Amino acid sequence: MTAPHDQPGGPLEPADDDVLESSGDDAAEGLDQDQAPRRQFIVRRDKKLRLDVFLQQRLRGISRSRVQQIIELGGVTVNEKTPKPSTTLHVGDVIDVILPAPAVRSIEPQDIPLDVLFEDEHLIVINKQADLIVHPARGIMHGTLINALAFRFKQHIEQGGGQWAQWKTSGFRGGPASDEVKPSHPPEGEESPLDGAVPGLSSVGAVALRPGIVHRLDRHTTGVMVVAKSDLAHWKLARQFEERTTQKAYLAVVHGQVPDDGGVIDQPIGKHPTIREAYAIRHDSTGRASVTIYRVRERYHGYSLVELELKTGRTHQIRVHMSYLGYPLVGDVVYGGEPVGLAELENPPRPAGGRSHVNFARTREEGEKIVAEALVRPDLLMTHPALHAAYLQFEHPVTRQFVTFTAPVHGPMARLVAELRQRSLAKDPLRGRGRGRGQGCFVDLDSAFSEA
Repeated sequence: MTAPHDQPGGPLEPADDDVLESSGDDAAEGLDQDQAPRRQFIVRRDKKLRLDVFLQQRLRGISRSRVQQIIELGGVTVNEKTPKPSTTLHVGDVIDVILPAPAVRSIEPQDIPLDVLFEDEHLIVINKQADLIVHPARGIMHGTLINALAFRFKQHIEQGGGQWAQWKTSGFRGGPASDEVKPSHPPEGEESPLDGAVPGLSSVGAVALRPGIVHRLDRHTTGVMVVAKSDLAHWKLARQFEERTTQKAYLAVVHGQVPDDGGVIDQPIGKHPTIREAYAIRHDSTGRASVTIYRVRERYHGYSLVELELKTGRTHQIRVHMSYLGYPLVGDVVYGGEPVGLAELENPPRPAGGRSHVNFARTREEGEKIVAEALVRPDLLMTHPALHAAYLQFEHPVTRQFVTFTAPVHGPMARLVAELRQRSLAKDPLRGRGRGRGQGCFVDLDSAFSEA
């Protein structure tokens, strides 16, 4: 569930009893947050209000002109159709609204290396490294992807003779002209019309917690991410992720030799009943439908390389589902995986989460203790989940051409796979599928492990 700090900058409040308001689907908070914060209104009385007037009355801290901008950029639907700001509402109309996340204090540029796969004037695609939080949250204001992007665009502006300016966020309302559509790069000497603006990133998120961020990955999950640089790109990309017309695939190294070549895990996920930080399979009212498709790509001595495709975007979905099968991710100490070093490659351990149909999970304190003990080992390879977002395909928001990116696996996970391959790569192509791209798979392993 989306935590309180992930809610929009001001609550969305019905102005009277003429409207039924529901929260809509919460965005996944962990693995990959594909959905922006949403709210749904159902009109109960026929007042024949214009859509922009209706929403302006119900969204605290956002003016009518800003509402009109959101509507025109595709952030609102009425009865699942794209409306105009002047659309007249009637009884029974269902209004869905997608809004940016909440405001933060400020975003400081920081010199953090980024692996850029592609960049144009509308978007930037990166191959995120491990231990990098995507955006400021829960009091963490530094060391995030947003800080790194701010530094990159600061350099671009200054190299072009411009002057970098920085502002603080304050919710939906910025300065006096905050509701006007302004360029991301203000002329030298002028102040930005948007509080929290990061020159170079979409202003749709500039007044929010995550400027330019359309989706996100967990702190330790590596791989491909797209970030919007223009307002138009932001809203069009957000709509694609919301409607799940994008195609994504992940690679994970799991404990054990998965016997089947592939399958579908269709098990509902909810909060773990006893461990606050964890999630679990829940066949009760708290469980939400969750579907993962897995395909075994390579088998090793005691381990498997698995490609995964998500049909839903629940928190920790891949980690929970694979642990429930009895094949937890290497390094995923929360869900029963174990830290792995060279010794574990020679003698694979039986992981704590290695039994099927068991909602195994450790507390944060237990996991931190295991990791701390492993970090002193000179042969250590992985202490965080061996999970990589390897493949992403979407329609370019401006050219309308489909673009595809494969992010090479890097860091500890690349070395782990290289060591496993060297020792015991399965030779049977029918069981291991081999390298390259197998039937029904999205990830080309030669491209994914080009750096290994």
